Amino acid sequence: MSAPTTGPYGVEHLLADSRTELERVSPQEAAELQRQGGLIIDIRPDANRLAEGEIPGALTVERIVLEWRLDPASPHRLSGLRPHQPVVLVCNEGYASSLAAAQARELGLTRATDLDGGFRAWKAAGLPVTTAPAGA
Repeated sequence: MSAPTTGPYGVEHLLADSRTELERVSPQEAAELQRQGGLIIDIRPDANRLAEGEIPGALTVERIVLEWRLDPASPHRLSGLRPHQPVVLVCNEGYASSLAAAQARELGLTRATDLDGGFRAWKAAGLPVTTAPAGA
C-alpha cells in the first residue's frame, strides 16, 4: 500500500493553506507579544497542561470550544477580546494551533497566529512554565 498523497483534501494541504496567512511566531516573539498586551491562548487538553505545565498568563480554552469563545456573535465569546489584538494560539507542537489560528482569523481576529513548535518549543527555549501542584 502506498502512502497517501497530499491533495486538495489532505490534512497536509489543509495545514499548508492555514499557514499561508499566518505570521507564525517563535517562543521569544510570543513572549514579547504577551509583554506588549497580546493574548496567548493555550488550546491543549487538560491532561497535557497537567503533565507538562502551562505558560504563565496564558488563557486556557480547549480546542473543542475555541470557535465559540472567539466568535464575536457568540454569547460564549471571551470578554475583552478585540479584533486587532495580537493573539497567539498554542498547542503541543504547533500543528493544531495553525489550524485554529486560521479559524480565528476567519472569525475576525486579524492578528491571530500560532506558536511555531507549540508549547514544547516554548519550554525548550527556557521560557517560564508553571507546573501543576503535587497531587493535582
